Amino acid sequence: MSRRVLEPVRAVSFSRNRVLLRPSIPIPRLFDRPRRMRQLPAPFHTTSSQGRSRQTPPKEPPKTDFGDLDVLADTPTPPTAVDRCLAKGFHLNGGAKVTDGSGVLLVNGEAFTWRPWLAMAEKRFINKKGQVELPKEAFGVLDVVWPRPEILIVGVGPQIRPLSRETRDYISSLGMRMEILDTNNAAAQYNLLATERGVDNVAAALIPLGWKEGEGVTE
Repeated sequence: MSRRVLEPVRAVSFSRNRVLLRPSIPIPRLFDRPRRMRQLPAPFHTTSSQGRSRQTPPKEPPKTDFGDLDVLADTPTPPTAVDRCLAKGFHLNGGAKVTDGSGVLLVNGEAFTWRPWLAMAEKRFINKKGQVELPKEAFGVLDVVWPRPEILIVGVGPQIRPLSRETRDYISSLGMRMEILDTNNAAAQYNLLATERGVDNVAAALIPLGWKEGEGVTE
């Protein structure tokens, strides 16, 4: 600014007991009308709008790597995960194979061959209501294992069917929830939940794909 902070006094007048000082500059008002200020360009503006308009938009959106979105990518697959479902058995991730027509019972990271039809007089699971009805003896391992899994996934063969009320009530009395699916989908669901929650919390009981009512397991 051109004006100095302190200005010299130009005129002094004396009047008895008062001394009046007359400053040489006018006293500014407290409130002045705002002045219109010139707008300055942005200090970091480096690209002109004309240059931006010349850029051609991409023909395709950027590709997404779904491998980066897989939160379970670094989680090891449990050995009891099912690699293949066959007509007469199963192949497990740990290298175990069941090919003699038996099903599998996967509990607490262990795999057992499972033949629930041996506890029945005939090779029939379907009752008169069209429901899968399995005897209590078919789940004997679950009755003695501790701690018990939270979820039991049952694969009832090539086609999904409802489970009978008696079988459901028995599994519920053991403190477990159930999911009933065809064997292929039951194996996939077990693989997902066992990897996500751990093999201690999820169990599976799978009947081979070659099961036929009244005949047993066939090719």
